[in-house]
Order: sequence, then structure tokens, then C-alpha cells
Amino acid sequence: AADARRKNDRRDAEFIARMLATHNIVEVPLPDMAVEAARDLDRALDDATRELRRSRQRLNMFLIRLGHVWDERNADGARKKAWTRAHWRWVSEIRLEGPQRDALEYYVTAARCAESDRRQLERRVVALAGTDRWRATVEALSCIKGVDTLTAFRLAAEAGSFSRFRSAPAFASWCGLTPSEHSSGESERRGGITKAGNALARTALIESAWHYSTCSPRPKAPAPGTDVPPAIRSRADDCTARLHRRREALAAAGKSACKANAAVARELACWVWEIGCRSEGTVL
Repeated sequence: AADARRKNDRRDAEFIARMLATHNIVEVPLPDMAVEAARDLDRALDDATRELRRSRQRLNMFLIRLGHVWDERNADGARKKAWTRAHWRWVSEIRLEGPQRDALEYYVTAARCAESDRRQLERRVVALAGTDRWRATVEALSCIKGVDTLTAFRLAAEAGSFSRFRSAPAFASWCGLTPSEHSSGESERRGGITKAGNALARTALIESAWHYSTCSPRPKAPAPGTDVPPAIRSRADDCTARLHRRREALAAAGKSACKANAAVARELACWVWEIGCRSEGTVL
């Protein structure tokens, strides 16, 4: 702060020279064109997902405001899910007049177009995940329960290369899943996760971790046509069993669902790093 009024190239060069002399500058690997292209496609899919969610919300709130509420139920009395064929059939049967009819047509068209755009991007992401550059890592990560092809591709694309992280905790820290800390002297205070890192990878891990609140500890069945080495599949099975026990232990200890899920997500990140490195051949 004291040097804020004396900033120039010479002082910056001296500062960088001192940092280099004391080895306080960390080299960061730059992603190649293939990784950048994969990230762009995956982030476009994320944008399409957000747009689909917003368009559906606008249509739903418009209908509710006019008194049209989706409340059809199955034979057992359970409420049917929205945005299914039955739901869209119900929307198409709604009759409005005048400007409200035009507004309804706009909201329906926007939601339908958003669905189509997201579906097309999903197909393109799945096709890219099956190429030689990504197939081994995506198939290995997909052996973990709660991680499908889209999630595995997102984690692989955002990481670029799992071996560039020196350890599993370093990868979890890059995802922003490590606890924050504000300690001084004998006082030790820890808070929520830092959220300082890659938001897309963190969101994918948090969403995957929710799967362990209801799933069984049994191994995940292999997807047809995949060729994952037995050693990697065994580690993925160990991951599923370990995270299931971890979630049950946190629930038994009285931890809230969100805190327990964040803890499971952090440990899931460590398992993702190991299995990712194994698929790249850097961990045996």
C-alpha cells in the first residue's frame, strides 16, 4: 500500500526479480487448443442449461399468475413431474385470448427452443467425450457413482490434465472445496468452503455428491462398450463404498445435509484426481 503512488516498470521488475530469486513465483501450465475448445463447448452447454431453466421458470410463473397450476397425479396419488409429454400436452390445451395468448406463445416457443438447443449441445459434448483425447479419462471417471458422461467430461475439460496438480488436496483446493480458516495464535476458527476456484468443477462435484445421500454402496454397473482397466474400476468401486460410509457417518453425527454434502464433495474431488491421474498413466 505504501508503494501505490510509486508504481513504475523499474520497481515492478525489481519486485519480480526478488520473487524469482526466492522461488516465490509458481508456474502455471497453459491449456492447449484442444482443452480450450472442449471448455468452450462445455461452458456453452452450461449456458444453455441456465437459459432452459430461466425460460421454463418464466413460462411456469406466467401460467401460475393466471391460475393455471399443473397438478395431475398418478394412480398412486403421486404428483406427476413437470416438463414431460403429459405436462406439455396440458400446456397446449390452455386457451387464452388477446395479448395473453401472444405472450403464452412466446414463452412456449422460448422454452421449446431452449430445450432443443440444450439437447443438441448435449449430443455434441457426448460425441467429443468419445474422441481419443478424452475417452479414457471420461470412461474412468464415469465409473464413479453420481458421475455421468457429461459430468466426467466437464471435470476432465476444466482440469485439462489432472497430473498438473501435485496432490489430491491441491485439486480440491483448486475446486474451492477446502474449508476456509481464520486462525491466530491459539485461536483456531474454520468456516465454510472457500469457493475460490473453478466454479463449474465445484458445482459438478457438489451435484454429484448429493447422489450419496440415497445410493447404495454397491459398485456401479459398467456402461456398455466401455473398456476401463480393472485397477481403475476397482478404485472407483472403493470410492463409492467410502463416500457412502462417509455420508452415513456425517448424518449419524448430526451434521446438516448441506455441510455433509460439501464434505463428501471435497473427498469426491480427491478421488476424481486419483482416478483421473490413473487414466492419464501418472499414478500406478
